[in-house]
Parts: sequence; C-alpha cells; structure tokens
Amino acid sequence: MSTSSLSPQTFGLPWPDLNDGLSYNDVVKPSDSELTLIEFYSSKYKSSAPLQGWLQRIRNGQITVDGEVVRDSNTILRVGSELVYHRLAWREPDAPYLLEVLYEDDDMIALNKPGGLQVLPGGLFQQRTVLTQLLWRQTQKIHHLACQESHPVPVHRLGRGTSGILLCAKTKHAKTQLAAYFADGTSHIGDDSDTNMKLHTIRKISKIYRALVTGILCEDEVIVKQPIGTVRYPGVAKGLYVASPTGKPALSKVEVLERDIQKNHTIVQVEIQSGRPHQIRIHLSFIGHPLLGDLLYVAGGQPKCLGSDFVDESFADDGGFKRPTKPVPGDCGYNLHAHQVVLSHPSSNEVIKITAPLPLVLRTREEIEELSSVM
Repeated sequence: MSTSSLSPQTFGLPWPDLNDGLSYNDVVKPSDSELTLIEFYSSKYKSSAPLQGWLQRIRNGQITVDGEVVRDSNTILRVGSELVYHRLAWREPDAPYLLEVLYEDDDMIALNKPGGLQVLPGGLFQQRTVLTQLLWRQTQKIHHLACQESHPVPVHRLGRGTSGILLCAKTKHAKTQLAAYFADGTSHIGDDSDTNMKLHTIRKISKIYRALVTGILCEDEVIVKQPIGTVRYPGVAKGLYVASPTGKPALSKVEVLERDIQKNHTIVQVEIQSGRPHQIRIHLSFIGHPLLGDLLYVAGGQPKCLGSDFVDESFADDGGFKRPTKPVPGDCGYNLHAHQVVLSHPSSNEVIKITAPLPLVLRTREEIEELSSVM
C-alpha cells in the first residue's frame, strides 16, 4: 500500500513564549547522607551547572528538601529526604510547530517532521518538540470525543536539523513491534556488505534518505561500513558520536542521483541498514563528502573542533552552563531528509510505503521539471 497519493493534513499549536519549567526529583541514598546540599548537586549534576550556578539556584529558593525551600547551601542531607530542583521557565529557541500527517490508522501515525524541530525533550528544548505536539493533539481529541486513548509516541529519532518521515506508535503493541523492526536492522550488521545489502528484502523496515553533500562524489554507489563510537566533547555530556574503529557496526548504502559540477555538490540517496546516532552525517563525512552546511562533521567522520576539554565556567541566568560556542549535534543548516519508508504494518503485516515530499533543494533537475509540468 502506498500513501503518497493521500491528501496532506497538518496539525500543531503555536508555542507559548515561555515553557512551564521543570522539576527534578531525588531521594537521598545512604551513600549520599551527610553531604551538604551544594556538595550533592554540584557533584551529582556537573553537566547541568557549575558550582557557582548551583549556589545561585539554592539561594534563589529553587530547591526544596522534604517540601520546604532551603536556601542554605551547607544544609546537611539525611537518608530518605526528598529533594526537588525547580528549573525556572525559559524561552526555548525558535522552532517550527506544524506537522504534516503522511499516514495514520489505529496503530500508528507517520509524520513529516520539519527541519529545526526536536523529536524528544532534551537540552534547551523541553517543550518545543514533536512529542509535545502529539500530546496536545491527543488532548484535543480526548476533549472533543470524550474518550480516553494513549497518545502516540515516536519510536525512533531524527536529528533536529533532519526533516522527513517520523514513525510514531499509538498502541503498546505497535510500539513494541516498530521498535523491534529498527533494532533488527542494526543487530544484523556484519562484515559481509553483499549479504547485508540484501537484507532489505526480508527486513520489516527499510529507510531511504536524500542528502546534499559537498564536493563531487565520483563513484555511482558506495557502501560505507565504518563503525561509530563516541568521544569526549564540550557541551555533549554523554559524548559525541564519531567515526571510530572501536565503535559499533554501522552500514549505509550511498547512491549518486545528480552531480552539480558548477556548484561543487552532489545529491545522493542513502539507505541505512543500521540506525546509529547521526549515522548518515558521519558516514558521508567519513568518505570525504560531509553534508553541505553541516557545522559539526568534516571529512573523516570527525568534528571540526576536537581536542579541547575546556569548559566555560560562566553561567546563564538560570545558573546553567551557557550554550557551547563550538558546534553541537543539534545545530541545523544541512539538508538531510527521510524521504521514504517501507515497512510491514505492526498488526496486519501489510507492506506499507510512506513517502515524504522532497524539499526543492534535494530534487534533481529532472524531478523539478516534472514538478513544474504538473503545476
């Protein structure tokens, strides 16, 4: 079944100026007893704020102990005490809010995610996410229909700067099945590229992306099998994903669709047989053709800025670290689009093909001419 002929529907509510803030809960463990309040937070949550930032938060009255605001940073903690850090409301960076529905039934919904919108909460984006819009949409439906349903949740991620198809499950069964589809592709990656590139004929899901890369890719087809691991990187607490010989296996098939000698860039199609974080960005840069406009990755699958563990101890108004000055994974500016997904329906096993319309910049000249002829 193909969904490309269905008329598009959109939904989304404009973002409020400020979000609702956040609350982080902790219970003091025996190993943490006798610590002072500032020792607890500055040691447990180093990536959230520097020492002076945590002192400011305590003095602001943003931390409660067993329901009472405590402003003395030297307060001794006792086992079992309940701590709550109240993060103040803030204005999140600009992000689009409208989402196009590409496919929907009782089990799942496929969205056309715009570039610049984060999928799940993280960092500065706690409200301005796809998940929030899905929740708001479901709340409206429940209010209108007076019925209770579980709201859809994304079953995989797309980078904030990446546009295109995002699959979301509406039931527990669909969530389990779809998550298994994605995990299955990654688990089968090995050393035999010929075998792996045939897997899409038996796999439950296949994903095809469009990308605009720097330079002219000479080969018509390239199989990239570079493993992906992590390195320490300022501003990325869990480490930055990069091309690494000691990383986890990853496999991408890159096909050239059009070369533009004059502009020195190439439009490619990428089919991924695994789903490592930032895999396409890393693999394309690894072969010497990073995404045009990618601020983070350069040739070799490494970041532009590496080798400095310096952390800026200055902090923002809320006490947290200021935004990193070096590029980070969430930076936008590149053109990468999840164009097509073919999958077995999680309940019926019917083969479904979902297509997200291509941005103009990722269309070949022939596709642009075809588009013009029907308008």
